[in-house]
Amino acid sequence: MGKYLLAKDTVNGAEGKVFVTRNGKQIEVAGMMNITTYAEIQGKEMRVVGTRTIQNKANGAKQTGKGNIYYGTSLWTDMVLEYINTGNMPQFDLQVTNDDPSSSVGSQSIAYYGCELTGSIPLSILDSEEAMLNYEFNFTYTRVAKLRSFNEPASYGG
Repeated sequence: MGKYLLAKDTVNGAEGKVFVTRNGKQIEVAGMMNITTYAEIQGKEMRVVGTRTIQNKANGAKQTGKGNIYYGTSLWTDMVLEYINTGNMPQFDLQVTNDDPSSSVGSQSIAYYGCELTGSIPLSILDSEEAMLNYEFNFTYTRVAKLRSFNEPASYGG
């Protein structure tokens, strides 16, 4: 039997922080339910005479993210209203840190730069069926940097 990750070293998804930097001001985002960022590798298929194999060549990465937040912060609404009223789409930077003190892998921080909101952002919500209002938001980013990496687990099973 090979080595395997111990359950105690998995990372609890609720242990971490999200910061937005806008106009030089860093804000810890309270009420975030979840956030996920993606780098979707784009490619072009290549066919060659003499083989049925279809090869792929990477030619770009589409960088997007999405999150879900409890309704009650004006952070995203203010950006949408700025765009509507001025034609200027505000950009922001985002830092996501996973930090589960019960795991020996430590923490990881990744920064996303040149972020812009995309898609639908609610300006107002009322819903008699919901005790805790929340909504999803989407964004793109232009640059990413890993600020801190996870450590190797202190020990393995096996």
